[in-house]
Amino acid sequence: MGFFDKLKNGLGKTRNNFNEKINNVFSSFRKVDEELLEELEETLIMSDIGVDTSVEIISRLREKIKKEKIEDEEGVKKALKEEMQKILDEVDNSLKLNTTPSVILVVGVNGVGKTTTIGKIANKLRLEGKKVIVAAADTFRAAAVEQLEIWAKRANVDVVKKEEGADPASVVYDAIKKAKETNADVLICDTAGRLHNKKYLMDELLKINKVIIKELPEASKETLMVIDGTTGQNAIEQVKAFRETVDLTGLVLTKLDGTAKGGVVIGIVHSNKLPVKFIGVGEKIDDMEIFNSADFVNAII
Repeated sequence: MGFFDKLKNGLGKTRNNFNEKINNVFSSFRKVDEELLEELEETLIMSDIGVDTSVEIISRLREKIKKEKIEDEEGVKKALKEEMQKILDEVDNSLKLNTTPSVILVVGVNGVGKTTTIGKIANKLRLEGKKVIVAAADTFRAAAVEQLEIWAKRANVDVVKKEEGADPASVVYDAIKKAKETNADVLICDTAGRLHNKKYLMDELLKINKVIIKELPEASKETLMVIDGTTGQNAIEQVKAFRETVDLTGLVLTKLDGTAKGGVVIGIVHSNKLPVKFIGVGEKIDDMEIFNSADFVNAII
């Protein structure tokens, strides 16, 4: 099964939810008018895309309908998909890993799937021919290191670790040293799950960042926040809160296969002007792929 088929299957709940609502709107209208657009706007809001983003999409759709003189249901649906994709394409989702080594720092709140995400990304990069090292810098959570080791073994990549409770920044320092010595292509750093209001944990992130900047000043660095797709609109606020402390470069969406709230992806991108770099739809190690806006929109409508 190709990844688009996995994506389509994984987003089945979102697609069914979305299409049912949209089809209900069209079944009530015989012509394309302002009342139809208002109903579509409400449908987007109810599909977790968010108020501001939904208003923006319908505003653009209104202009497109007027300009292109769209008068039928299929034309409106096609135009809606195009405007949704444009929102996603306003930010660059390409992965910036241009140096040896490059660094991926992975952050997020507890329980979003950071560890499994790291294993899946490491596996994908290794299959592309890259030498990957993982830094087990989540030293707060019991069994976090062991869990990461299991995923690293599945991905066939090396792990740098210390005992539970060790200084996370020192783990990253050791991992950078190993990455340099072994000429690794990518260093992926796990971090403890944290809420933005836990100052001491956010300070740890700043400390880790300082180590990376000092030891690898010229390195390409991606700081990716992992988002649980099932959290819906709360995810938008989580991203805003993290950005106050961390210079995020992109997002990773997980657990979209278990939710009807996949529309939130569009809201997150539009509200935060941050790209989705990876999307995960499943539990297996190959259920993670670089985000493709066209595939995503086609999978939900």
